[in-house]
Amino acid sequence: MLQELFLGTGIAHSILLFAVVIATGLYLGRFKVGGITIGSTWIIFLGILLSHFGFRSDPTVLAFMKDFGLILFVFSIGLQVGPGFFNSFRQGGIRMNLLACLLILLGVATTYILHLVTGESLETMTGVMSGAVTNTPGLGAAQQTLSDTMVAGGAAKETAAAASSSLAAAYAVAYPVGVLGVILVIMLLKALFRVDIEKEKEDLDKAEDNTADTARRMHCEVVNPAIIGLSLRKVIAEAGGGFVISRMMRDGVVFVPDADTVFQMGDKLLIVTSQPHVDSLRIIFGEEIPMHQKDWQKLDETLVTRRLVISRSQLTGKRLKELRLRSDHGVTVTRVIRAGVELVAGPNLILQMGDSILVVGTEHDIHSIAEIVGNKPEKLTHPNLIPIFAGIALGVVFGSLPIRFPGIPQPVKLGLAGGPLLIAILLGHFGPKWHITTYTTQSANMMIREIGIAFFLAAVGLGAGADFVSSLMNGGFWWILYGAIITIVPVFAVGLLARLAFKMNFYQVSGLLCGATTNAPVLAFAQGAYGTDYTSVNYATVYPLSMFLRVLAAQILILIAL
Repeated sequence: MLQELFLGTGIAHSILLFAVVIATGLYLGRFKVGGITIGSTWIIFLGILLSHFGFRSDPTVLAFMKDFGLILFVFSIGLQVGPGFFNSFRQGGIRMNLLACLLILLGVATTYILHLVTGESLETMTGVMSGAVTNTPGLGAAQQTLSDTMVAGGAAKETAAAASSSLAAAYAVAYPVGVLGVILVIMLLKALFRVDIEKEKEDLDKAEDNTADTARRMHCEVVNPAIIGLSLRKVIAEAGGGFVISRMMRDGVVFVPDADTVFQMGDKLLIVTSQPHVDSLRIIFGEEIPMHQKDWQKLDETLVTRRLVISRSQLTGKRLKELRLRSDHGVTVTRVIRAGVELVAGPNLILQMGDSILVVGTEHDIHSIAEIVGNKPEKLTHPNLIPIFAGIALGVVFGSLPIRFPGIPQPVKLGLAGGPLLIAILLGHFGPKWHITTYTTQSANMMIREIGIAFFLAAVGLGAGADFVSSLMNGGFWWILYGAIITIVPVFAVGLLARLAFKMNFYQVSGLLCGATTNAPVLAFAQGAYGTDYTSVNYATVYPLSMFLRVLAAQILILIAL
């Protein structure tokens, strides 16, 4: 019985093997050499080692773990970056995707040139290219195109299967180089440009603070005679909104204005707005004046400030004005905090489960508001699994849909990675508007992500180890060199271009290189080594288009070869 468990091929053996590979790989990832670690990428190499020495998993289990792990990884990323995805796309996403297209084009050109120079078959080079950019869907598409085309041309199924197998061997040999190559380029760029990680992060933080939705406080004194005698309601209507007057000081008395409060000359205002509205508010009210937050704490003792959590899923997708908090309860919402970012509490702001609202009012009124919004943080720890698995199901269907192009006999598919990622991004962004609760805590999202990437890396390593050494001994060691060239040359060239010509932040460059090479292991390395989720946001910005083009490129190269 124990012999079957340790040396067999059953389900229990496969589970044990995966657990040992993942646990040991993660443990090795804790150690640093020269201050550097490749983190969870150790899982791949440990899987290759054990597989080479005869520890094999059931093929069905192996295939399931690889695909399902990748789905969990990209879906959790999609949900996390979805709310800010389109905003990041507007703030330079077109430029990043053009750079990603350039990187892919350089990779394909390098592959074809190596085929002409070395005489290596283009089919094998396509497998090397797929491994060099860690693109499993591209490999699958290339294998399917090769098999279908050969069978349609009269070749035996066994011959087509053998040709597909050689693609997989080339992929397996080049895959580790694809991972290490991009990691080395990122580390080289960091050293070459003497990147200060903390400063790069601060720069991105400041850039986020200046985005259209991020809250900003300003203090103004009313000096514009045009608004004297007008009510707050009328001024907001004429200005088009975009700000909240949290406090007003008149004759040394601080109070919370309501919609019918009439402006007088010399009123001092504490305004919560966003950066794009600052200049117009200076014109409407007057120039900013030097005041401290303590100046506004002279508020009537009957009024207090509280932070409430939206824990009722029914409020997902509702606009702030629909709650009628000020008109019905006399409570002012000054800011909305979402994922650690303060947003302007505009009337049309769409709420999400997990948001926090800063409110000003009496204890009694705030207690009433707490009942309306829920204010039960413990409810947020309960996972919402229905949207997750429904989204995965929809993503698998979407990724399996054939997309046909004129002149290409085989349809292109986004696959089990691209489809779920796109659906997750759409759910993360549009879910609240469609009244779909997609909220998960940061820890829950991270758990799903880490489990997914661990399964994927272990499956890739265990699957590649069987033929890894034999492929190397039969001339496959050249594939390592080819893979290194296909990986490093385009990635380094585009990385230099992004940093020198486009002055992109290091986290943006890292996300671009990870996403354009569809390199989930390197993304895991970059996040672990350099922290923050900025890399993930930029990874997700270029990943969908890059995945599509990678799959298309692999199929086109096979068709050219045949």
